[in-house]
Amino acid sequence: MVTYPKLREIFAADFRDRIVHHLLINEVEPYFERRFIYDSFACRKEKGCHLALFRLKKFIYQITKNKTQNAFYGQFDIKSFFSNIDKNILLAILEKEIKKSLPVHSQKELLWLAKKIVFHDPTQNYYLKGKKELFDQIPAHKTLFKTPKNKGLPIGNLTSQFFANVYLNELDQFVKRELKVKYYLRYADDLVLLSESPEQLRQWRKEVELHPKKDKYGSVYQGIDFVGYVVKPNYVLSRKRVVGNLKTKLYYFNQGLLLVSSNQKQEVLPLSRPPTKDEIKQTAAMVNSYYGHFRQANCYRLRKNLYEKHFGELKKYLKPEKDLSFFSPLEPAG
Repeated sequence: MVTYPKLREIFAADFRDRIVHHLLINEVEPYFERRFIYDSFACRKEKGCHLALFRLKKFIYQITKNKTQNAFYGQFDIKSFFSNIDKNILLAILEKEIKKSLPVHSQKELLWLAKKIVFHDPTQNYYLKGKKELFDQIPAHKTLFKTPKNKGLPIGNLTSQFFANVYLNELDQFVKRELKVKYYLRYADDLVLLSESPEQLRQWRKEVELHPKKDKYGSVYQGIDFVGYVVKPNYVLSRKRVVGNLKTKLYYFNQGLLLVSSNQKQEVLPLSRPPTKDEIKQTAAMVNSYYGHFRQANCYRLRKNLYEKHFGELKKYLKPEKDLSFFSPLEPAG
């Protein structure tokens, strides 16, 4: 169980199994990539959150005709997506593409391996890590221990991320080909549609089975919370939660502690006094990852405010570039 950024159940395959997962994906991914729409993101080469952000900004610019008219967005979430994936449907999609596209001599083995991975039940053979009592806090529809037979994929495997794109490609094709939605993006299970009419958005929404409690509608000028940013026609801001996470880590550093995130967990480690070279290097990498995120938004004043009011002791160990876009570690004192 992991608690950051929210409580979730994670199954991580053994190392040798992960090698086999990569083997399957390396063989079949190129053929599926040709079928995926351009504007689906996450777990695709050169299709990360920054490109998703760029595309959304471009779509807003186009639909508002260079910010001269109003437009609207609908943002939808697929209810308990990973735990609701139908394995039989997924395998049928994989089988159809493998038989159509891959060399005949490799089809039998790849289909066998795909079926083996898809129908593997990780709840039957696992080592428990973390606090056992956390399992009781997971809703029944969010855990593989309580999903119906042949439903659900484990969060934590590379194959699950790839299979999610394969599975949701059917939705992408429906939205683009059947509904004819021109401005549509998907990042994992987060969907954004743009239209000049809010009624049109609600009509499209009726055509797709999604999470009813997570629908969001509004003018694009109100801002769209997407891939860690709040995107508006005139500017882009970083999500408050991201800023808050960095402030927390800076606070810990100034208290003599190092708050690190690894494998979607957060650990508090005591800092040496003064910090060692490795501790400074690790902290610099953490800070630069956040500032790399901030650079994609219009938030120079935020970067400056964080440096001036929240870095504290860290100013002794990191050297900022002139535009506060990057920090280089300094040698520890003494």
